Amino acid sequence: MKPDDFYHEDSRRLQGTFGTERLADHIAANYVEDHLSPEHVEWIGEADEVYLATVSPDGHPECSYKGGLPGFIRVHDPRTLEIPSYDGNGMYRTLGNARSSPEVGLLFLFPGRKAKLRVNGRCELYTGPESLDGHPGAEAVLRVAIREVFENCPRYLHDRAAGTHSAHCPRPDYRPPTPDWKLKPEYEGILPRQPNDGASAPAPFGE
Repeated sequence: MKPDDFYHEDSRRLQGTFGTERLADHIAANYVEDHLSPEHVEWIGEADEVYLATVSPDGHPECSYKGGLPGFIRVHDPRTLEIPSYDGNGMYRTLGNARSSPEVGLLFLFPGRKAKLRVNGRCELYTGPESLDGHPGAEAVLRVAIREVFENCPRYLHDRAAGTHSAHCPRPDYRPPTPDWKLKPEYEGILPRQPNDGASAPAPFGE
């Protein structure tokens, strides 16, 4: 994706402040797509949760957790996915937002996989029987037309199974390890110089 199509003016200003312009351009040009890769389709097929961000008609953002059994989110095609909505507390804040303001952002975390995936796009809300087919127990379905897909650096993910926190999290009198991505040749010469490189340098993939 062209960097100027992916970043807005205030993102650009902050990139200038922290010296990450070249890094940000590299990520946008090489890692931001407008469709799901076969690998990402496989990941979503394993997912049992997604965090769904919507915006109210007044412009107020809201984030909601959606969970289900692995595979509850259906990939209709590489540019379209469907998220079922099950019985809840009756507030319908997320679905109401989606109906009035269709721009949505998704954050996927995957069980047993150290990865994060972000998907942005526009959604449509469906409640008819034909749209619910293939989504057992759903009372509505959000169909998301994908605009942007990109991975997030996973270095700050904690190991919930082991009950341990990420070794990359800063803490007093501690120097976190350098993340593996910084050692790749493609990043040579485009990383910002910082005194505590492992602790504070920006991460790739939109972190």
